[in-house]
Amino acid sequence: MKTEYEKCLAGEPFIGGKDPKIVETILRTRRLLAQFNATDYADTERKQALLREMFGSMGKGVHVDIDFHCEYGKHIFIGDKVIINMNCTFVDNNRIDIGSNVLIASNVQIYTATHSTKVSERMVHNWSEGEEICRTYALPVKIEDGVWIGGGAILLPEVIIGRNSVIGAGSVVTRSIPANCVAVGNPCRVIKQIESDEKV
Repeated sequence: MKTEYEKCLAGEPFIGGKDPKIVETILRTRRLLAQFNATDYADTERKQALLREMFGSMGKGVHVDIDFHCEYGKHIFIGDKVIINMNCTFVDNNRIDIGSNVLIASNVQIYTATHSTKVSERMVHNWSEGEEICRTYALPVKIEDGVWIGGGAILLPEVIIGRNSVIGAGSVVTRSIPANCVAVGNPCRVIKQIESDEKV
């Protein structure tokens, strides 16, 4: 029988509060985030150490600005030369993979977690005080190399942003976006193709 954490990674409905591993992971990450967001802005070495402890992996030349928020932390995998600007939130119940040479502007939100549209599947029956009230399921998000995500964009579960593409500010990305294009809007749609430039 699968644990709630195993269900989480498999994209199946899970109840996080019933799994000690999930509860402990979230608590650990909240504590690391509190330290990271409170660290002196000039103390780059300390901030980098906290991020490396929190994330699944992180390459060279990565800058994450404050305030930054995430759920598990260890499901975030980042390549080289990446900027994550102010006030970003990554709900990483499942994997968030970010390639190299990626720019993520302020207030970007990335969600792997979602719920059933059916209330009978979404809410927990025979609920007791102190227990979680709903079921969640989580699907991975991937941002490929060379992508630029504009300010305030929202990426929803199971989205892939193709190599070198640009997502306009304020866009809500509900479906995957192919490589080498500009996509904007709610829902986010491709508005033009761009020439690939691999000299970065």
